[in-house]
Amino acid sequence: MSLTAPAGVRPSGASASEPTPPRRPRVPLPTFSVRRTAAGSWRPLLLVAVLVAGWWALTENELVAPYILPSPGDTWRAASENAAYLAANTWVTTWETVIGFVIAALVGVFVAVMMVYSSSLEKTVYPLILFAQVIPKIAIAPLFIVWLGFGPSPKILVAVLMAFFPIVISGLAGLRSVDPEILELTSTMGASRFKTFMKIRFPASLPQLMSGLKVAATLAVTGAVVGEFVGANEGLGYVILQANGNLDTAMLFAALIIMSILGIVLFMIIEIAEKLLIPWHASRRVTNSSSTNAV
Repeated sequence: MSLTAPAGVRPSGASASEPTPPRRPRVPLPTFSVRRTAAGSWRPLLLVAVLVAGWWALTENELVAPYILPSPGDTWRAASENAAYLAANTWVTTWETVIGFVIAALVGVFVAVMMVYSSSLEKTVYPLILFAQVIPKIAIAPLFIVWLGFGPSPKILVAVLMAFFPIVISGLAGLRSVDPEILELTSTMGASRFKTFMKIRFPASLPQLMSGLKVAATLAVTGAVVGEFVGANEGLGYVILQANGNLDTAMLFAALIIMSILGIVLFMIIEIAEKLLIPWHASRRVTNSSSTNAV
């Protein structure tokens, strides 16, 4: 019968100069748990509840005029009575946002890769990208209406411009975060540039790239609505303009809340994709969060 020494205890026949190597703790991969999701969501939900309670108190005690700040009940009533109208316009803004975001993601990642592998291209293109980002999109949106008409194309283009910059910057930073010694090692081992990119550069850039995508998703919603402000006959931006013109603040608040929920949903979708694509990064964040809470 063989006996196994407990972990951390040196066997009797082992040399005193050879310490027992410590067992490396196993980091659990993140899993979708209702308990963990609830534990991480109760703080923002509590804050939302407090804000809604304060909103209700202000309107219930008539501290603010109804045409300035509608009550939560009036806002809910406006949303429920116009549910079909809001749903149709929300769908228009959603697909404009998604198409603009996808185009911005594809073009942004491509431009970031090109700039990493070509310093001359980076010196040429990067100042132009920065210049385009500085220009307010609401100022050039009317020009897109003149060029592309009143269809969905101007809204999609504004969404692309809003989401493009954070994707390029995060992708560029992520692709450059690889240790140069690792790149030299792969080069000496005969790996091609494409194989090095697929096996080393791109996986290493995913944490920062996913952060940029989350920011870009929320900006794409803003870009689509801004495009609808300038010229549209449908979409949440159109609903907001119509409600503002009619002094219907309840409908205006309902459209704003739906727009915010749309941005949050897109953000959460990318958050879930991040946990699926790079579970090691998500598990490290969970471990660090648990350590901080324990302290």
